[in-house]
Amino acid sequence: MPKSEACTLLLALLTIQLFPSLAYNVVSFGARGDGRTDSTAAFLRTWKAACSSATPASVSVPRGKYLLKSIWFTGPCRSRINFEMSGTIVAPDNYNIIGNSEFWILFYKVSRLTVVGGTVDAKGHAFWSCRLRNGRCPAGARSITFQWCSNVVVRGLSSLNSQTIHIAINHSNNIKIQNVKITAPSGSPNTDGIHIQSSRGVTVTGSTIRTGDDCISIGPGSMNLWIEQIGCGPGHGISIGSLGNFAIEEGVQNVTVTNSVFTKTQNGVRVKSWARPHGSYARNLVFRNLIMRNVGNPIIIDQKYCPDNSCPHESSGVRVSQVVYKNIKGTSSTQAAMTFRCSSSKPCYGIKLQDIKLTYVNTLRRPTLAYCEHAGGSTSGSVFPTSCL
Repeated sequence: MPKSEACTLLLALLTIQLFPSLAYNVVSFGARGDGRTDSTAAFLRTWKAACSSATPASVSVPRGKYLLKSIWFTGPCRSRINFEMSGTIVAPDNYNIIGNSEFWILFYKVSRLTVVGGTVDAKGHAFWSCRLRNGRCPAGARSITFQWCSNVVVRGLSSLNSQTIHIAINHSNNIKIQNVKITAPSGSPNTDGIHIQSSRGVTVTGSTIRTGDDCISIGPGSMNLWIEQIGCGPGHGISIGSLGNFAIEEGVQNVTVTNSVFTKTQNGVRVKSWARPHGSYARNLVFRNLIMRNVGNPIIIDQKYCPDNSCPHESSGVRVSQVVYKNIKGTSSTQAAMTFRCSSSKPCYGIKLQDIKLTYVNTLRRPTLAYCEHAGGSTSGSVFPTSCL
C-alpha cells in the first residue's frame, strides 16, 4: 500500500476511535412503527439531536412502518449524518395531508449526508385516480427532495407510489444516487423517477426505475451528470427537458448516459424543448452503450414538444449541439427509430451517430426509419436505420 494511502487509512481509523458515530434511534424519541401513529414530531426530534452533534451521528429507523406527514430535515448540521433505515416510511391514507405540500420528505441545506436502505411509500393510488378523473385534487407532493444540499449519498433506498416525482434534486451539488429501486404503475401521471434541476456533479448508478413518466428527467441548469447501469421501464425514458418552458432558464451541458437498458418505454433517450423563442441550450451530451427493447422512440430530439395540444407553435430558440449516440442497439416499437425534429431558427448541429442498430418489432418486418428536420451531423461505423443527417 502506498505511504499516502496508509496515512489516510490510519487517520480514518483514529477518527472513528476518537469520535465514534453517535446513534439516535427514532423509537427512543417517541416514534412508533405501527403504521398508524403519527411519528413526524419524533423524527424531527431525532434529526435535531443528530444535526446538533459535534461528532458524526446517525439517525436510525428500525424495522416497522412509520407514518409521516410532510417533514423538513433542515441544515446545516455540525457533522456528518448517516440516515440509516431498516423500516418503511409511509404517508397518510388521506392524500390531501401531504398533497397540499410540494414536498413530503425534504432535506434542506444539508451537507455530508448518507441515506442508506429502507423504503418510502407515498400511497399515491388515490391521488392519481383524482388526477385522472380531473377531480378537485391538490398539486401533489414529491416523495424525497434534496434542495440546496451538497455531498449527499443515497444508497439502497426503495421508493414506492410517489404522488408526483419520487426523488428530486434541486440547486444541489455532488449528489450520488446508488442502487435505488423506484416503482409506480405505468399509468400513474407525472411520477418521474429522479428529477435533476439546477444541480451539478450528480451521478445515478445501478438503479431500477419503473414508473409512469420519465425514469430520469434533467431540467434547466444541470451540468456534469453521469448516469450508468439504469434499468428503465415502463416509463417515458431518460429525458433532457423540457427546456424553454420559462422566459429565463439556464442550459444543460455535460451529460452522459451509458450502459443502460430500456424496456417497453415510450422513449429511449430524449431531448425536448418547447417551440418558442429562447436563449437556452443543451450541449455536450453522450448516449452510449444502450440497449432498447421494444421502445417507442429509441433516439429522439423534439424541439416541437407539445404534450397537451396547447402549444406555442413558434420556433424553438433552444440550441441543441454536440450530441453523441454510440453503440445503441435493440428494437423499436415504431418505424421511427431515430427522430431529429429540430428548430428552423436554431438547427441542431454536431450530432454524431456511431454503431447504431435499431430494428422494428412489427411482424411485417418493415424497416425502421430515421427522420430529420433542421439537423446536421456525421456518422461512422454501421448505422441502421440509414442516417438522415
